[in-house]
Amino acid sequence: MIWDLILCNRQDQSKGNEMRNSKVVWNILNVALSILLAVLLAFVLLKAGEVAYDLGYRVFTEPALEETPGQDMSVVLTEGMSALELGSLLEEKRLVDSGLLFAIQLELSEYHDKIKAGKYTLNTSKNAQELMQILAGEEAEEKEE
Repeated sequence: MIWDLILCNRQDQSKGNEMRNSKVVWNILNVALSILLAVLLAFVLLKAGEVAYDLGYRVFTEPALEETPGQDMSVVLTEGMSALELGSLLEEKRLVDSGLLFAIQLELSEYHDKIKAGKYTLNTSKNAQELMQILAGEEAEEKEE
């Protein structure tokens, strides 16, 4: 009878130790996964910040595609053309590197509602700001009627 009690007590202690060990393992896994998730989140935020910075930098400092004298390209703008359509057209004509970037630049500029329909001769040595000025009619000598 006493041996049964001692044996039963040892079995209970053994089960208790196993449960404690299991809890310790789960706690360690939980901490490790939390740290891994925090590192992953920090990496994603860092990459997102890098992309946002690069885009912001390019919006305000994008250079012309070619050095002077560049090449003249004829472009026809239609009435009601969106900034994205205009950007795609200029990218197609190799006047800008990215049509989407040009559309963002246009929307953030003072020219976003001043672009006029018509036929223009634009040069690849002009940056986005200069192209917007021409398309808004501020440099009349570049516009052909």
